[in-house]
Amino acid sequence: MGKVGLWIDYRKTIIVSVMEKWEEIKKVVLVSEQYLQYSIDSNLKVGYSPLQIPVNYIPPRIFQERINIYYDEVIASICDANSILIFGSNTAKYELKYRLEMNKLGDRALVIELVV
Repeated sequence: MGKVGLWIDYRKTIIVSVMEKWEEIKKVVLVSEQYLQYSIDSNLKVGYSPLQIPVNYIPPRIFQERINIYYDEVIASICDANSILIFGSNTAKYELKYRLEMNKLGDRALVIELVV
C-alpha cells in the first residue's frame, strides 16, 4: 500500500495514506452522533454539542463495544500499509499499537512521542 501516518484519540482517527501515485485522507469516528444526541437529549440536558461530551460519560460496556469496533475499522484501513506512523494525544495510540501487534502488524508501526 505505501506509507500511512495517523493521528488517533478516543473520538476519531485521521489517516493519511501516501502511495506512489496518489494520496488519501480518511477519518474514522468512534461514537456516532446519533448516540451522542441521545445522550444530550435524555441525560445531560445542558446543551453540549456532540464533540463536547466526555468519552467517560459513555457507559463502560457500550464504550468497550464501540472502541473494539473503532480499532477494528482503523486497522482495516491501514493493514496493507508498509509502514505506519502513529501520533496521538493520549493512550489510544499505544492501545492501537498493541492491537496492531496482536494482528501481526506491529513491526510496521512506530508510535511517535511529541516533546513540548
